[in-house]
Amino acid sequence: MKALILAGGKGTRLVGITNNEFPKPMAKIAGKMILEWAIEHLRDEGIKDIVISVGFMADKIVDYFEDGSRYGVHIDYIVEQFPLGSGGALYYMKGKVEGDFIVCSGDTIFDIDLKRMHKYHQKKKALATLFTHPNLHPYDSDLIIVDRYNKVIGIDRKGQERNYYYHNNVNAGFFIMNEKILDYLDEPKSFNMEHDFIASLIEKKERVYAYRSSEYIKDVGTVDRFKMVEKEILKGMVSKRKLTYPQKAIFLDRDGTLNVYKGFINEVDDIELLPGVIDAIKKINKSGYLAVVVSNQPIIARGEASFATVEQMFAKIETLLGKEGAYIDDYYYCPHHPDKGFKGEVKRLKKVCDCRKPNIGLLIKAQNKYAIDLQSSFMVGDSILDYQTAKNASMPCYLVETGAKNASLDFNAKDLNEAVNKILGEE
Repeated sequence: MKALILAGGKGTRLVGITNNEFPKPMAKIAGKMILEWAIEHLRDEGIKDIVISVGFMADKIVDYFEDGSRYGVHIDYIVEQFPLGSGGALYYMKGKVEGDFIVCSGDTIFDIDLKRMHKYHQKKKALATLFTHPNLHPYDSDLIIVDRYNKVIGIDRKGQERNYYYHNNVNAGFFIMNEKILDYLDEPKSFNMEHDFIASLIEKKERVYAYRSSEYIKDVGTVDRFKMVEKEILKGMVSKRKLTYPQKAIFLDRDGTLNVYKGFINEVDDIELLPGVIDAIKKINKSGYLAVVVSNQPIIARGEASFATVEQMFAKIETLLGKEGAYIDDYYYCPHHPDKGFKGEVKRLKKVCDCRKPNIGLLIKAQNKYAIDLQSSFMVGDSILDYQTAKNASMPCYLVETGAKNASLDFNAKDLNEAVNKILGEE
C-alpha cells in the first residue's frame, strides 16, 4: 500500500512552537519531527511508498526529507498551488495508487497495527475505513455515528446542539481508502475531508466503516496537546497501546457497578451513575488498562426493552462520562435469556449461549478485538455471577457492595473507586 500524508496546512494554532520559522510537521516532539514519527511508523508497518502533500513552507519539507531514502522509504510530493484543506490533495492521487491506500494527517502521533486495520477494511469491503476512538472531550468533537455493523451512517458535527445521548466515537483523521474513491473527485479544489467528502459518501450510501481501536493516535495541533503528547511519548505510552502487544483490561459490570442498581432496568431515564464512578474511570484511562463493560441484558430476550433502548442506556453512560473527561474503551452485552414464558419475549434470543455471564463469551469478544491478555486483567462487579465469570477466565475479581441484591456476599471493595485503587496499587 501507499500512504498519503497531509502536511500542507499553516499550523497557526502551533505558532507558539514553530514561531513561523518552519512548517508544523517539522516541529520536534520528544526529539523527533512530527513528520519523522509518521514516516518511520509507516515504514515499520511495511509502507515504504509515501506521498506527502505540502503547501506552507513546502520547500523546507522537500529539502529536508528529499526522496526519503535515508528513512528507508520512497517519498513523492504533491505541492499545493493553493490551500487544499484537509482533503483536497486526494485528487492528485489519481493514477498514483492501485487498490487500497492510507491517508493520514501530518499533525498526529500514532502507532497502529495497520495489518489488523487493513484486514478489517477488506472484510467490510469498504470504500473508506475511518479509525475512530473515544476521547476525553466528545462534547466538542465531531461524532461518528454507526449502525450495529459499524457502517458509518452519519457525522454529528461539533458545535451543534445535542439533545440526545451519544456514543463517544470520534474520527482520528486516519483512513484506509480504496482507489475507487477517487472517482468521486473530478477537479482540484479545497474541501474538508470529513465534513465535505466523507459526509457526501455517507449520503450516497457508500461503504464507509468505522474501525474503533484503543491504539494511540492524537493530534498535536495545539500547544497544549503538543506538550501533553510529548509527555506521553516520553512515558512510553504510545507503543504500549499497539495491538501487536498484549493489552490489559479492567472489565466492568454495569448495573450496580457503574450505575445505581434498580433491578432490571428497561428505561434510559433509570440510568444513574454511582458516586465515584467518574473518578474511577478517569484513573483507568490514565493507567494503561482498557475500561471494558460486560453486561447481561436479558431484558431484550424477555421483550422488555429493544436493542435500541439498551444502546441508548450505554450511550447515556458514555455521555455522562464524556462530559467529565472520562471514557470507556468499549462495551459488550448479552441479549439472551434461556428461560421461556415471558410476555412479548423474542424467541430467537431465548437460548443457552456462551456470552451470558458467568460464561466468558463477552470477554473473548473483547480479547479478540483488543488483543487482551485475560490473565493480566481484572473483573469488577457486584454479584457472584461476576466473580464466577472472572474465575472462569482465570482472572482476579473485586466485588463492590453497591448492589443491594448481594447483601449476603463478603465484599472486598466499597465501590468502583476503591476497587480501582486496589487494582492499580497491585502493579
